[in-house]
Amino acid sequence: MTAASRYRGQPVSEGIGAGEIYLGDAPGGAGPVGGVGAPRAAGAAGPGEDGVRAAFAAVARERAALAARLRERGQDLEAGIVDIGALIAADPALTGPAIDAVRAGADGITAVRAAAEAQAAVLAALPDPDLAQRAGDVRQVAAAVVGHLLGNSTPPPPAGKFILVRREVDPADLIQLAELGLAGAVSVAGGASSHAAIIARGLGLPMLAGADPEVLAAAAGHHAILDAAAGELIVDPAPHHPHLAAAARVTQGPRAGRAPLEVRTADGEPVSLLCNVASAAETRLGLSGGAAGVGLLRTEIAFTGASGWPSETAHIARLTPVLGLLAGRPAIVRLLDFSGDKVPPFLGHSTEQGLAALLRAPEALDDQLRAILRAGAGTRLSVLVPMVTSLDEVARVRAALAKAAAEVGAEVGAGAGASPPQLGIMVEVAATAAAAAEFAGAVDFFSIGTNDLASEVLGLDRADPRTRPALAVDPRVLTLIQNVIQAARPAGVKVSVCGDAAADPLVLPPLLGLGVRTLSVGAARVPQVAGWIAATDTTAAARQAAEILAAGRGQVNR
Repeated sequence: MTAASRYRGQPVSEGIGAGEIYLGDAPGGAGPVGGVGAPRAAGAAGPGEDGVRAAFAAVARERAALAARLRERGQDLEAGIVDIGALIAADPALTGPAIDAVRAGADGITAVRAAAEAQAAVLAALPDPDLAQRAGDVRQVAAAVVGHLLGNSTPPPPAGKFILVRREVDPADLIQLAELGLAGAVSVAGGASSHAAIIARGLGLPMLAGADPEVLAAAAGHHAILDAAAGELIVDPAPHHPHLAAAARVTQGPRAGRAPLEVRTADGEPVSLLCNVASAAETRLGLSGGAAGVGLLRTEIAFTGASGWPSETAHIARLTPVLGLLAGRPAIVRLLDFSGDKVPPFLGHSTEQGLAALLRAPEALDDQLRAILRAGAGTRLSVLVPMVTSLDEVARVRAALAKAAAEVGAEVGAGAGASPPQLGIMVEVAATAAAAAEFAGAVDFFSIGTNDLASEVLGLDRADPRTRPALAVDPRVLTLIQNVIQAARPAGVKVSVCGDAAADPLVLPPLLGLGVRTLSVGAARVPQVAGWIAATDTTAAARQAAEILAAGRGQVNR
């Protein structure tokens, strides 16, 4: 019997998968050919200028076509990520140096790799780790171009379930292979904040990144188990390995379960359970799992590859498939948040991103607000402002919202006095959380974003491997959350938590104990979180929260 081989990696998407090993890199496609920058010998065969140009164009077309198909299926998040690859494949900053090198006598494959590494090195050196992640996107596009130049010699995936192993897993790999039996993925490159990891989590696929390079020599076609919780790929496991049954259950189909119509704690406290989405597909998943509505609709995902501010028409086209599913339900739509790794090309060199950039483009803000009002007319609509740091920002958005409501209302016969929807702010900046009492008089609701809040308070970048939702239970973070809740009560301001911590079993009880009664979680997590809520007694949870906060005060007073 063949002994099992084990390969370690960083878990970036949870779960267990089982299937045959599928080595997705083209033979000879992983390493340099003739050395970077090596000239092509006179008369030697190899892809020339026309071949290189055609290969880049083919990759750009394939990714653009895939993005279009994804949007037709309502998968806007995945489409936006694939669009980035299409833009990179058509970017003269990458194609130009490669073609110039071929003209100077370099082999086409070598030229593509050298140009990609040069551009990737520039990106990887950027101080913003989210933008530095784009280096991996460039390398993925280059690998696809090289695949074309080599005649697309990658073997087809096996029939049935399989686990993809690549030097660098491409988001497009996951999307294209998910319907062909993909049960998991292992990447030597990348990390938890890579686009591939984001897609894997959205698809519910277990994935490891930063894996041992020796995994590239794993036995193709051999049976394997990918245990993301343990951070391990096991090739040729024992016939009665304890994870085989679990993997079989997971890979037979989507997880079942649905939250009850009324979600309550163990002691009967009602909790509103919503879902975070960026596409119609996620919205359908969340509603089918029992979500009462959408607590966070991310509007920027579909436009991360945009060459300019989206028009009102473009916004309506993206919003309607989602908001059309939410008639009579809560729908909290967040304004464009072009920041971090979601900065589109037209803002790539701007000194302002996120809300600051949007407020400097009032026509773009007006277009989005009118689109939100039109597309969300049948919903219980609210507008959410991201990354707020000042009362002036709130006032400017509220004025723009009132203007948009009057314009849209007048067009449909409601008159100039049409009431705008409720306006809330994301509380994800420590200073804003500390000053929550000042903001309470200017907003209708708070939505606490625990990811950015915890990262700032604890001095960690979101791309840091140490970041995880459970950090929100740190006394320093929990103290700020408590401050927001206490500031909201006398002002009659509603509070929700929409960060990943709302779906973390360690953080959820203290949140409920502090008085949070509205949670918005990932669409696939709704039934599971409903079960955790039902098992939580708020009196005991309040004691737990008090103990955590007291421990934090004790540390400060020492």
